[in-house]
Amino acid sequence: MSLKMSTARKKLMAALAVVAVVGLSACTSNEPDDANENLGGGTSQAEEGSNDEAGDTVRIGFSAPAADHGWMASITESTRTVADNYEDVELIVAEGTNDPQVQIQQIETFINDKVDAIVLLPFDGAALTPIALEAMEAGIPVINVDREFNDPNAARVTVLGDNYGMGVSAGEYICEQAGGNKDAIVAEIAGIDSLPLTQDRSRGFKDALKECGLDVDNRVAADFTVQGGEEAATNLLQAAPKIDYLWNHDDDQGVGVLAAIDNAGRDEFVMIGGAGSKNAMEAIKSGEGVLKATVIYPSTQGADGLKLARLLAQDRSVDDLVEVEVPRLVQLYAPVVTAENVDKYLPTAFES
Repeated sequence: MSLKMSTARKKLMAALAVVAVVGLSACTSNEPDDANENLGGGTSQAEEGSNDEAGDTVRIGFSAPAADHGWMASITESTRTVADNYEDVELIVAEGTNDPQVQIQQIETFINDKVDAIVLLPFDGAALTPIALEAMEAGIPVINVDREFNDPNAARVTVLGDNYGMGVSAGEYICEQAGGNKDAIVAEIAGIDSLPLTQDRSRGFKDALKECGLDVDNRVAADFTVQGGEEAATNLLQAAPKIDYLWNHDDDQGVGVLAAIDNAGRDEFVMIGGAGSKNAMEAIKSGEGVLKATVIYPSTQGADGLKLARLLAQDRSVDDLVEVEVPRLVQLYAPVVTAENVDKYLPTAFES
């Protein structure tokens, strides 16, 4: 679906140095299965001279928080899958943890073992900054995924989703659907309000709605869990007897949101999800129910980080760019998925 670029989107693009890296998630498995084919590439069918052609074997350490919801589970799973596609990659996966001190110990072990690169999605970016700096000072490139460090020097490459852009995409979609109706009632179910990512999503949403004369009439916050989503949605539906459009920030908590909507017998509005779960996309594809779109927040960021780590460790560049070095920042796009384009995004969707 083609959406017009609003002033909010233009401001976003002007404010961010976004590097578009073509084919970072694309590869073929040595032993193809559906998951590997969906993520594409690998060394088994690499063309001579391409980035996928086998090089020196490299050891890459990977650490991420515990897989306590679908999006985070997919981060680790997709990273493993991409690593399996490369015969020249030995991936060392630390056990997922939500304890920053444990994660710091994991990175210390990687440093002592002299791995060639580290892909790190920190539970707490600030807490992991000093140990990431230590790894960089030891000559081990760190690829920072999703949650940024306090010091840009703590990472050679940072791979990010676009939280502000998610809000902009959701808001632009509603503006398009509203068709100039400035009386449309818009509701929002956010994630954890204390997190900068939630604040960025809400800010982008508000900015985009403002472009077409709309605002957020009803808003509640949840906690990215099914139970939290159901409780927040129940409260929202009781407080708002009429809604035209509802944006829920996260498809994992959206399972609970949809349960609350079903329990309340409400179907007068269009719902937009967030993150891009397989469950949400299948509901969108079916055309049944209130969920008509979702905004992608890629769960392949760790996999992209793995591919960049391999290039750095093998002293290669990105072969789709003229630049001879791997970029410092890769920020991934936040497209809107609808029934018209859902088949394009289903293959890399995560399970809620």
